[in-house]
Amino acid sequence: MSVLNDPKLEALLDALHAQSAGQEEAVGVYFRRRIEEGTLSWDGFDAETTVFFRDKLVALEKVKAEYCYLLCRALNAKRVVEAGTSHGVSTLYLAAAVRDNASAARQSGRPADAFGGTVIGTEYEPEKAKIARRNFAAAGLAEYIDLREGDLADTLKTIDGPVDFVLLDIWTEAVMPAMRNIAPHLRQGAVIIADNSDQSRRGYAAYFDFIADPNNKLRTMTLPFAGGLEMTVRV
Repeated sequence: MSVLNDPKLEALLDALHAQSAGQEEAVGVYFRRRIEEGTLSWDGFDAETTVFFRDKLVALEKVKAEYCYLLCRALNAKRVVEAGTSHGVSTLYLAAAVRDNASAARQSGRPADAFGGTVIGTEYEPEKAKIARRNFAAAGLAEYIDLREGDLADTLKTIDGPVDFVLLDIWTEAVMPAMRNIAPHLRQGAVIIADNSDQSRRGYAAYFDFIADPNNKLRTMTLPFAGGLEMTVRV
């Protein structure tokens, strides 16, 4: 059965997932070489790594993205924040959920203010943002996406209203700069999904410290997806 129930969108996403999968071997070779050389920094990207990843999708796996779509549908999410957009693959799943939530609201006769919704995306690389916008237009979902270009420590400073769902699919050193901006806007019951929380446990140390602080009112568990998928709830 189809999760999205949108053949045109699914065809586009399948092509993007295939493109991302086709780059995985080169990514693995790159990291193995840097590790063997002893030149890889775990505290952030150096200039060489930044250049290498400029044309890489590094897309969230399809099964994880579909899970995020279903969570957003279950939450009836209207305001979603994604930290790390790249070519916009996971963004399209989130925007489809927001669109479908709005469509369900119309069909049920709910008030007009239930029809809206947006996904706030963030991307540092201008060329990746340009490609993402093309993908949004091709999918017919651009109206549901607010893509902000630049450093997410700045681009996420303004969030106008409660946040229902957050996807953290970004290099771990950028997780806390994003969360410091997002956390004050999380509604009770909001869900945060962080990718590769097992695989990148050391990189997520500050995030887990943030969750452990009772003042932040968060509860979490690691889901058994490849690499670990952290599901955190604002209680």
